Amino acid sequence: MIKKIARRQRIKASIRTRIAGTAEQPRLTVFRSNSQIYAQVIDDEKGQTLASASSLSIKDKMTKTEKAAQVGKMIAEAAKKAGVEAVVFDRNGYLYHGRVKSLADAAREAGLKF
Repeated sequence: MIKKIARRQRIKASIRTRIAGTAEQPRLTVFRSNSQIYAQVIDDEKGQTLASASSLSIKDKMTKTEKAAQVGKMIAEAAKKAGVEAVVFDRNGYLYHGRVKSLADAAREAGLKF
């Protein structure tokens, strides 16, 4: 278990050296727990969260992948409301498949560019 966490932290650090959010193109980061998924749009220059969404607000019975797609739509709407059209995607050390991919695809379909 510790090896798995350490591996993700190493990958996360590697990604963060290459990816940074600016005012024009903030960073869309994903956090995935065992039961929930969270997304934030962050301007790293100011250290400010511009928009956020999570599966905590979804009360319907659905799979975790379907919830991730809902969160993707919600984060795209919240980002547009905050005036953000394009972002850089930070998968936060997770593999790009399953819930992370579902969230990213839904955000793209809802109009967010990355």
